Formats: sequence, C-alpha cells, structure tokens
Amino acid sequence: MRLEGREIRIAVVDDDPAVREVVVDLVGAEGYVAVGCATAQALLQMLKGAAPPDLIILDLRLPDQDGLAVAGMIRATSAIPIIMLTGRGGDLDRILGLEIGADDYVVKPFNTRELLARIKAVLRRTGREPSPAQPSPARNGYRFAGFDLDLDRRQLNGPGGAPIALTVAEFDLLAALVRGRGRVLTRDQILEMTHRVNDDVFDRTVDVLVLRLRRKIEPTPQSPRFIRTERGHGYVFDAEVQVIGVPA
Repeated sequence: MRLEGREIRIAVVDDDPAVREVVVDLVGAEGYVAVGCATAQALLQMLKGAAPPDLIILDLRLPDQDGLAVAGMIRATSAIPIIMLTGRGGDLDRILGLEIGADDYVVKPFNTRELLARIKAVLRRTGREPSPAQPSPARNGYRFAGFDLDLDRRQLNGPGGAPIALTVAEFDLLAALVRGRGRVLTRDQILEMTHRVNDDVFDRTVDVLVLRLRRKIEPTPQSPRFIRTERGHGYVFDAEVQVIGVPA
C-alpha cells in the first residue's frame, strides 16, 4: 500500500513474539510495511527516526513501560493513529485508552480478519490510506445490493468497489443463482446451469460452494440474506437485481 508515493508503515508493538509475528505477517500480506517492536523504547526510537509509522498497534502490557502511558506520550506530540491490542478486557482500560486518544481497541485473542478491518478503517478515517480505485462499471452482467457481477471480466466487485476473489466454480454458481433469482433452484438445476453435469461434481459439492460463496458476499453468513436455503428443495437468490446488457 502506498500513500502519496510512499509505502504505508505500521508499527506492531508487542513483547509476545508469537503475537507480534502473526500481526506483522498479517499486515505485510496486505501490502503494508510492518515493523515489529518488542518494547516501548524500540517504538519511541522509531518515532524519532526518519520514517515514523503511519499507524501503531500497541500492546498495553510491555516489559519496560505501561502501554497506556506510552499512548499518552505519543498523543501529546503526535496525531499518529493508535490501535490498542491487549489481553485486558475490562471497560476501565478500554475507556482510559480511548480517553488518552487511542483510535481503536482490540482484545486478545482476536480474529485476524476483524483486526485487519479495524486497521483499514482507522487508516481511512485518518486519511492515511487512499480510497481504492473504482473499477469501470460492468457492461454485461448484474448488480445487486452494491455488488457488481461482471460477466465479461468474470469478476465480482464489492459495494466498496474492491474486487472479491472467486474461484471459477464460485463465479459460475453465483452467476447461475443471480440468473435464476426469485425462484428455487434444485442442485441438479444448478449443476446444469453451470455446465458441470458431466464433471466430477456432485450435488453435495453445490452445498460446499454455497457455503464458501456465502462467506464472501453475505453480511452474516450464518443468517444468509442473499442465498437462502429452501430445505428439501434447493437454493433461491433473494435480492433486487439490475440487469446490464444481458437478457433479463
């Protein structure tokens, strides 16, 4: 990730090497430059250097100084956003951290996807992450609930404009469900619509693909909004769909 021609740097401050490594790997995999620090002193030295971080993920329990005190020192002289990362789940610590000026607070053990979402949200709110480039609109496909299903590019873009990675089978399944929107499709019908009748694919494979697809497009996969199950029959795609350049 780049901001004004330079890479976005994130400091990961935690004395637990296992946690530090997980967060550094997570951040690095998203294209940020992740720098691990085991102590408050290492972080403070970084802040004095030529390349200070754009975001600090700060554990409250550090061997050389209390994390809340470190956050207060940073906030007194800098607007660098801070996400508190800690095993303390009490409301008092959360309130103190936010009062000191921390931008967010994540309790261990944490969900890595949630932590990454919070990192991106804080960077966006503080103007440190550019908005993703908007893809050109589909000329042949479907739109539903902010999603853009582009049949020509075989690509699904989410409500924010970012592409959502789908396998070939997942894309074919979504396209079949959207085409058959509003009516219940049996597993056999879905296999026929995706041209996989003669492949080594069975009706239970459809169930697995539906589960995977729900994880990628449903706000709450456990309570699906778009791909509903009709028990004993099959699946129905339940959303208002705008047709673009293809027969309705």
